[in-house]
Amino acid sequence: MKAKIYTLLLIGLSLCSCEKTIDMDFHSVVPLYYVEGWITPYETIVRVSQTKNLSDTTSVCGINNAKVTITDEDGRTFNVPYSDRDYYMSDERGEVGKTYRLDVEVDGQHFSSTSKMYRMASINSFRLIWKNMLSERYIFGDVRIQDFPNEINYYYIHIYRNGIPYRSAVLKDDTNPGGELQQLFAFNKEGSTDQDRLREGDELEAEVRTIDERSYEYLYSLLLMDNTGTNPIENFTGGCLGYFSAFSGVGRGIEFRTEYVEEEE
Repeated sequence: MKAKIYTLLLIGLSLCSCEKTIDMDFHSVVPLYYVEGWITPYETIVRVSQTKNLSDTTSVCGINNAKVTITDEDGRTFNVPYSDRDYYMSDERGEVGKTYRLDVEVDGQHFSSTSKMYRMASINSFRLIWKNMLSERYIFGDVRIQDFPNEINYYYIHIYRNGIPYRSAVLKDDTNPGGELQQLFAFNKEGSTDQDRLREGDELEAEVRTIDERSYEYLYSLLLMDNTGTNPIENFTGGCLGYFSAFSGVGRGIEFRTEYVEEEE
């Protein structure tokens, strides 16, 4: 997977320095910092921002004066310089099997998180299928992953539509350890005219990241937010929001055409 793909994963989330983001109830009366950091086999990207004011917890403003560093398990530390639009970027690459620590210092505060990089997963297939649910028919994206044997593994699966995030899920290999894992994503209901539906010719890409347990727990709690009404679990020390993940990823793309959709086996 080309290095530029990882950069695009974050760039699409920021079109200006102050913007609307995920609707979070921060349960706080003071602005909070938000850090999202990744180190991959291709590059390092960190975004640092802050909730905008005391009463508006759905808006954030970018921070360009933070000190951002990565330290590996051998004690080697490198700086991640500020680039543009809230982002700190470096060509430093992560290595499979190593644990990394992200440190962010800003306005007298210090935030830290660690993550271990695991080997790249294999996508056995990515296809579109018709699936019946009650009396309705839906088009699903069917992603199949080949799990690694004799170890516990965690995955973050992201579907991009024309390069823009569209669907996501986290997956643990407890359903079929060492075998083939399946993740389904609901796309179109038959006959739907919803604006969110896929259109003929849309380009879809399934990206599978192999992540560590801490990243999995954070992302799982994030995806449950709408149902639980709670904040995601803490991934950083120091009291900031967000998460840090060392991951390797692989992608597979398909074009959406109704004629390509298969009947469920």
